[in-house]
Amino acid sequence: MIKIIAGGKKNTNWCAEACTEYEKRLRKPWDITWEFVEEEKLAKKLATWPFDRTREFVICCDERGQNISSREYSDKLWRALSTGRDIVILIGGAYGFDATVRQKADFVWSFSRLVFPHMIARLMVTEQIYRASEIIKGSAYHHE
Repeated sequence: MIKIIAGGKKNTNWCAEACTEYEKRLRKPWDITWEFVEEEKLAKKLATWPFDRTREFVICCDERGQNISSREYSDKLWRALSTGRDIVILIGGAYGFDATVRQKADFVWSFSRLVFPHMIARLMVTEQIYRASEIIKGSAYHHE
């Protein structure tokens, strides 16, 4: 299972529709659940959240993270899923995550050196999960 915890408001209609388009193509173990947390409450939640490295592989989306290819991202997700770990992807608020959250995460992922609005980051995460599943299947969706 893949759980996305996103700071800020729920998806607007256009974002929800776009994310749903990718989500409906996914099959287990690539299914996604969402949890939306107000920005102010997100930091508190993560400060007390017990990151369980035996059960969860936590990815923190942050501009200070590592920039990797879609194939490398796919490999990270597949390794976690194939060992029975759930994937938790954190999408922060306007100011990202503090150093404590980044240090607790298994991987800190940057899309690029650019900063993106929440809704676009959510769509990018959803599309990359779909792309990862297609890479693992060997489909023609992803080509290099």
